[in-house]
Amino acid sequence: MRFVIVTGMSGAGKSTALKALEDFGYFCVDNLPVELIPKFAEIAYDSGTEVNNVAIGVDIRSGGGIVKLSGYLEELDSQGYPFEILFLDASDEVIVKRYKETRRQHPLARSGRVESGIVKERQKIGFLKDMASFIIDTTNLLTREFRSELEKIFVENREYHSFIITVVSFGFKYGIPRDADLVFDVRFLPNPYYVSELKPLTGNDKPVQDFVLNTPEAGEFLKKLQDMMLFLIPNYMKEGKNQLVIAIGCTGGKHRSVTLANSLYRMLLTTENSVKIEHRDIGKDAMTKG
Repeated sequence: MRFVIVTGMSGAGKSTALKALEDFGYFCVDNLPVELIPKFAEIAYDSGTEVNNVAIGVDIRSGGGIVKLSGYLEELDSQGYPFEILFLDASDEVIVKRYKETRRQHPLARSGRVESGIVKERQKIGFLKDMASFIIDTTNLLTREFRSELEKIFVENREYHSFIITVVSFGFKYGIPRDADLVFDVRFLPNPYYVSELKPLTGNDKPVQDFVLNTPEAGEFLKKLQDMMLFLIPNYMKEGKNQLVIAIGCTGGKHRSVTLANSLYRMLLTTENSVKIEHRDIGKDAMTKG
């Protein structure tokens, strides 16, 4: 049996996670008073209880009880009840945006700004993030992607690395992605835009890919980029970073950047990390002219 404590920042997706786990066959309880967790574990682990897997939602709504949670978790451990902690996080900006969209109040900002509530919450539940078995940052995850990550961990029992890589192609004329951690400029490569038969195509089309990748400069760049990523990623993980956004840009974000982003994405899929790809500006040239 798996006994999972689902926690994390308010607005980071705890309700979505519990709903997904329920769909996966877990018996789910949200906002259980922390004082009842040891007793609940005792019942769940009883051989006569017909429960296969359990998930408990615990968050800042527990009030002062949240600071006692570490003691109750130690009690579980001493009584021989294995448990896992899933900690959900998101950037402050995204959490604020989510609260504004839903018009809900943050539990710690009833009469103040959401930002101040987020700061207080991070201070109060930081110890849970340190104890977490799994950390998922939902900042850039769609709901289906989030469910997929949960399924990998709690259904398929796959080894999970709480490190999500997003490869983004973009056009410099539309601005650098604001959330980019690493930005690479591939405007030094020959531009398919000036080849009439390639101009209407994109980096997702083989003729453009052949044109770009058959240049010696592209091959050398990809080799150096891949070597750099294989060096950086484990070191980022070692320092506790849980997501990385790699942005590759050309002039319009349609040909060269898309081609190189696709190549990097395919390489990163061979690592044990969750990898996403986004072509931010691939259709903007057509829309602008239309």
